[in-house]
Amino acid sequence: MDGRTVVLSGRGNLDLAAKIADCLGIRLGSIKLMNFSDGENYCQILENVRGRDVFVIQPTCQPVNDNLMELLIILDALKRASAQRVNAVIPYYGYARQDRKDKPRVPITSRLVADLLEAAGTDRLLCVDVHAAQIQGFFNVPVDHLFAAPVLVNHIAKLNLKNLTVVSPDAGGVERARAYAKRLDAQLAIVDKRREVANVAQVMNVIGDVRKRNCVIVDDIIDTAGTLCETVNALLEYGAKRVYAACTHPVLSGPAVDRLNKSKISKLFVTDTIPIGDKDKRCKKIDVLSVAPLLAEAIRRIHDEASVSSLFL
Repeated sequence: MDGRTVVLSGRGNLDLAAKIADCLGIRLGSIKLMNFSDGENYCQILENVRGRDVFVIQPTCQPVNDNLMELLIILDALKRASAQRVNAVIPYYGYARQDRKDKPRVPITSRLVADLLEAAGTDRLLCVDVHAAQIQGFFNVPVDHLFAAPVLVNHIAKLNLKNLTVVSPDAGGVERARAYAKRLDAQLAIVDKRREVANVAQVMNVIGDVRKRNCVIVDDIIDTAGTLCETVNALLEYGAKRVYAACTHPVLSGPAVDRLNKSKISKLFVTDTIPIGDKDKRCKKIDVLSVAPLLAEAIRRIHDEASVSSLFL
């Protein structure tokens, strides 16, 4: 990387930002972030960014509103400091699950966040496994949407699981599961699920052959782990041998860790788009894989004006 590149980080995931900078062979840029006594965020860029290509790494994970506001403030500071291009690197795009009006009088928060990011001065967005692909269309600036599948698939492949079936936990994730199954040369199964209340899922049926097979459930987000644990139980009831899961974003809110510890899942593979907290580290069933090399390569190519499309596969 040349001297015109600056990589900064908010407080959302400093470990991931440090790994990305290490992969790029540069140091993280200096930035002062703090909170006033009333909770307001303060930001000062301690680098000369005039005319430079700046990448800001900040997932909008818990605490979601604080991390989002901090990101917006950093972007505004960079624009006012005459950065040539401001790139928002958002490994986890919060508020993405409200991407359409599925009930009367509800917001489309993923579009609202897109508008806020553009208003704050974002020239380009780089993200990983956004919950709904159409969110890319909410932006009027270029969006590079990466997938964590290569990282997760390579890890699963090394396990050499025999009689493997990739499972989608719902109808909406079939395309993702099919892509995993194709790369792993595995069979595909789908869980028919009905959700009566938010964060509460009821498994109804398993479509596909899972009897005496090793199963890997694939999803983009694990929040309270209710859906995941119900899916694990359903697969075992249908005769599955062992059940694993792979997910990009380990939100793991509320009772998620307790549910995972009590469940019969063999292993849960996640990435570090969201930092794993001290409580989550106590769950021995979770293996964390890093997307830092993937994001670093994307940043390198974006800065060099090279093709990023091969990283989408």
